[in-house]
Amino acid sequence: MNICPIAYIPCGDVRYSREGLRILDPRLTRLQDFPHDAAQQRREALLRTGRMSIAGVHPKLSTVLDVDEGLFCLVDQGGRFIIKPQHSDWPQLPENEGLTMRLASVAGLDVPVSGLVRCRDGSWSYFVKRFDRLGRGLKKALEDFAQLAGATRDTKYDSSMERVAKLIEQHCTFPMVEKERLFRLALFSFLVGNEDLHLKNFSVITNGPKVLLSPAYDLLSSTVAFLAMGKAADAIEELALPLAGKKRNLTRTDWVDYFGAERLRLTPKIIDKVLAELAGAIPRWRELIEISFLSERGKTLYQDLLTERAGRMGWPSKAG
Repeated sequence: MNICPIAYIPCGDVRYSREGLRILDPRLTRLQDFPHDAAQQRREALLRTGRMSIAGVHPKLSTVLDVDEGLFCLVDQGGRFIIKPQHSDWPQLPENEGLTMRLASVAGLDVPVSGLVRCRDGSWSYFVKRFDRLGRGLKKALEDFAQLAGATRDTKYDSSMERVAKLIEQHCTFPMVEKERLFRLALFSFLVGNEDLHLKNFSVITNGPKVLLSPAYDLLSSTVAFLAMGKAADAIEELALPLAGKKRNLTRTDWVDYFGAERLRLTPKIIDKVLAELAGAIPRWRELIEISFLSERGKTLYQDLLTERAGRMGWPSKAG
């Protein structure tokens, strides 16, 4: 029986479940294979560099969804979806990001519509809906934290989690609400090994009169990606931006007492709620990892990482 790569539920002999298609668009009844193989997608992304408003180091393509044809179509401008193909050097990044974004949704994080689409060569590409587009060429104002901090792509790691909190205090309409969201996102990233949460992976978005944190994006387990490549030495850091002056060997005290209570000034009630919801999500995370599109080794690495990180938080760390 197939698993839907959008909704992560059984879907019989078809590739996508009805629920998954409706997540993409309520009118969608089918989704064809993306008519480009992974190598073609990487070439197209390279050719279109400079003509797209999408930053980042991974190959990315701008697309729209033709609902009548059930097909993602490449565009230079006005794209509503981003597609990321298989990387030439790092295997299964789309499967990793698709899973991690799904785990984030279960954890109560605000995330855009995303999933995997089959390509004509049989590979999977990751797709995500742009949350800064309103249709008819309209955009929501979006600024990443590197822009807010006066940093560049080359200096996006030259900051700290404390600085991220300060930027929220300076720019968001309701800072305490957004700092709770920051606490959840940062702790989630620690638990799943997303150690590339730099300044450009935080953004604020304008929604009417309010400025708030954007939905979470670019979430994947970089730790699992390193370990799957046999690069354990590159997986020693647990955060891209230091917390309390360190990037590794983080403890529950660092997260709860220092970051949550002292730095973010969250109330014990809010901290306990976030901790309970993340701890409560772990059994479902384990189920999703097992039905994900990662290799069996990738699944084992992800499960083992989750066991170790949950154990550090004092939560039950055994699988099953």
